[in-house]
Amino acid sequence: MKPNIIFILIDDMGWRDLTCYGSTFYETPNIDRLARDGVQFSNAYASCPVCSPTRASILTGKYPATLGLTDFIHGGNSWTPLNGKLLDVPYAMQLPLSETTVAKALREGGYQTWHIGKWHLGSPDYYPGKHGFDINIGGCQWGHPNNGYFSPWGISTLADGPEGAYLTDHLTDEAIKLIENRNDSPFFLNMCHYAVHTPIQAPAHLIAKYEAKARALGLDTQQTIVEGEQHPADHMRHLRVQRRIIQSDPAYAAMIENLDANIGRLLAAVDTAGIANNTIVIFTSDNGGLATSEGSPTSNRPLAEGKGWMYEGGTREPLIVKWPDVIAPGSTCDHPIASPDFYPTFLEACWLPLRPEQHVDGTSFLSLLKGENEFDRGPIFWHYPHYGNQGGTPGSSIRLGDYKLIEFYEDGRLELYNLQEDLGETRNLADTQPQIARELHKQLVGWRNSIEAKIPRPNPAYDTST
Repeated sequence: MKPNIIFILIDDMGWRDLTCYGSTFYETPNIDRLARDGVQFSNAYASCPVCSPTRASILTGKYPATLGLTDFIHGGNSWTPLNGKLLDVPYAMQLPLSETTVAKALREGGYQTWHIGKWHLGSPDYYPGKHGFDINIGGCQWGHPNNGYFSPWGISTLADGPEGAYLTDHLTDEAIKLIENRNDSPFFLNMCHYAVHTPIQAPAHLIAKYEAKARALGLDTQQTIVEGEQHPADHMRHLRVQRRIIQSDPAYAAMIENLDANIGRLLAAVDTAGIANNTIVIFTSDNGGLATSEGSPTSNRPLAEGKGWMYEGGTREPLIVKWPDVIAPGSTCDHPIASPDFYPTFLEACWLPLRPEQHVDGTSFLSLLKGENEFDRGPIFWHYPHYGNQGGTPGSSIRLGDYKLIEFYEDGRLELYNLQEDLGETRNLADTQPQIARELHKQLVGWRNSIEAKIPRPNPAYDTST
């Protein structure tokens, strides 16, 4: 019997935002239980440090640069590109209809396909229903709930709940209804919560709980924001960056706990339906946590920086997979994988033919789920030729084995890190290990050239005196 798939994608959750990944302030018992019941990855990556490109990459099996969708999709004329020393490059403002998404492939393979929550991949002509989903609940062009998390949230594809209802609760209610009313065909649930994206809002009783916890731990008075601090390799002069150095924000912690409780409710519904043993559950995030802007509600330390940056804090994500009778409970996996890899993995797990002409950048990691250690994914590439309000600058990078090389486009500098020895990317090895730097840079440039990646040009209006 083909397995059901529940793909849980969180918005802006950082690598350390779960207890099972090292948080000592947030409380996530249900997600921690999911990790104990399955496999926990330590080197899983989003394909971009911002949301829309990663979401497109998951659905298509392609890197954002291959798609030409390299930055978040904005709301139209209200958005002005951020330019610095370099000019912003053009990119796609929707997920092209020419792509055969994993939802289309699964539907052709007999699956019910449901999307719930954040979409952020184009205007109504590009909504989930145009990309292979039978049902769309809450997916629209918005990247976050503009009216906030409490009803009326005013999402065009989601009916408002009772006044004051909380969005994460409501989306979970809708998912449970679908499971309870499913037919006999297997299903693919693309469960994309808007949480924990801004605005940082949560039920009052949970905020009060973490305010008390912060006081008890002495975190309510401790300095947690370092203003104007720069990364050792950061040459930026035109932006001041705030970085949260510990996790202590009560409202953000409350959002995390509410999210965890709702994932617990969803998994309980799967158990009650009697389908847990034949359901694959995947939990991950679309980019790094908000550690350098937008209120800096969390910390990704020991990882450097966060959302919008080329460093590990921008792209390394939690990834947990549960599949009873296939995955050994309590497993861990250190092999690097990336967003495009989900597509071929899902097809292979569901005994459906692979589509190598579509998921050109993805490699199935089904063998890892089965506990086999032989896996050679090869290099992972990133290309983010944009500025963002989080403080990062345009660049691209490659990870191969323990090494990661970043090229920054403003000045062409290269930074090389051994992530096994220096997870925080504090020691640039480009000068001391030049041969490795040259070889990785050669592969990075070759990949960019092969997909005709757009490189930002100098900005003639840039004021060099700032």
